Amino acid sequence: MRAVFLGTPEFAVPTLEAMVAAGHDVLEAVTQPDRPKGRKQEIEFSPVKRTAAGFGIPVFQPERIRRPEAVEHLRSLAPEVMVVVGYGQIIPQSAIDIAPLGIVNVHASLLPELRGAAPIQWAIARGCDRTGVTTMQIDAGLDTGDILEQWATSIGPEETAPELSSRLAAAGAGLLVHTLQGLTEGSIVRTPQDDSRATFAPILSKEDGRIDWTRTAVEVHNVIRGLQPWPGAQTLFRGQSIHIWRSRLSSRQWEGAPGTLFHDGGVFALAGDGAAIELLEIQLEGRKRMPAEVFARGHRPTPADRLGK
Repeated sequence: MRAVFLGTPEFAVPTLEAMVAAGHDVLEAVTQPDRPKGRKQEIEFSPVKRTAAGFGIPVFQPERIRRPEAVEHLRSLAPEVMVVVGYGQIIPQSAIDIAPLGIVNVHASLLPELRGAAPIQWAIARGCDRTGVTTMQIDAGLDTGDILEQWATSIGPEETAPELSSRLAAAGAGLLVHTLQGLTEGSIVRTPQDDSRATFAPILSKEDGRIDWTRTAVEVHNVIRGLQPWPGAQTLFRGQSIHIWRSRLSSRQWEGAPGTLFHDGGVFALAGDGAAIELLEIQLEGRKRMPAEVFARGHRPTPADRLGK
C-alpha cells in the first residue's frame, strides 16, 4: 500500500519498521524539524528521521503541517493511506482528506480513555491497572475519531512509563499492520467513540512532577514511576531540588508528618496516609543519579528532615 508516515518520537519507530517489513511502500516520513537539544544546543534528528534515513525513505520536515504548501506537497505524493504515530502537530482537515483510506493513528490508550498527549504517563500516575493501544481513524477532533482496532494489557505494579511505552510501541506496530490489512480487505468495522466515557491525558508540565507528600503512599509511588522521564518526580530536601527516579511501597511504619525521612535499613519517606515509601534511586540537582543509600550516607537525613520543605 502506498503510504505516508507521520511521526517523531521513539514510540513511533516500531510502527515505521513494521510497515516496511510488511511490504508497504512508505513514500515519505514526515517528522518535526530538527531542534537544538541539551546544554550544548547541538542539533539532534528525531528517532523517526534516523530510522527513515536507514531505510532510504525521503524525509519531509515542515515547520507547520497545516500550511498550504505542506498540504499540497502531501497531496502530490498521492498516498492511499497516511499513518500518524506521535507526530506532534494537529493535522488539518485538508490533509485528512488527501488519502482515500484517510489517516490512521496509533494511540497509546484504550480510547475513549486517556485522550491527549501523554496517555502512558497519566495511566500510571493515576493508578490505572489496565491500558492498551488503539488504531483510530483521525478526524478533526482531539483523538475523537472512529475506533478501528484495540489491544489491551495490564499495567505491572512496578512498571514505569518508559517500560510500558516500550511494550505499547511494539504492540501498536503489530496492530497497525493488521489494521492496514483489514482496511485493504474491507473487513474493519469502525466503531464511534462513546464521548460520555472519555477521559483526558493532557500534555505534561514541570509542575505535574512535584510530589505532594500529603497524598497516599500508593499515589506518590504512581507519580514517581509514571512521570518518567519528564518531568520526573521532584521534591525538596533541605531546600534543594531532588529527583526521585525509583521507589517501592513498604510495609514498615513510623510516626511522623508527611515527607518525614528515615534512614533505617534503607531510605524511607512517609506519605499522607502514614504508609512508608522506600526511595531507591535519586538525583540531586546538578548531580548524577545515585542509589538512595549513597545519598543517605553523604547527607545523613534525620527524622527532623521533611521532603518538600
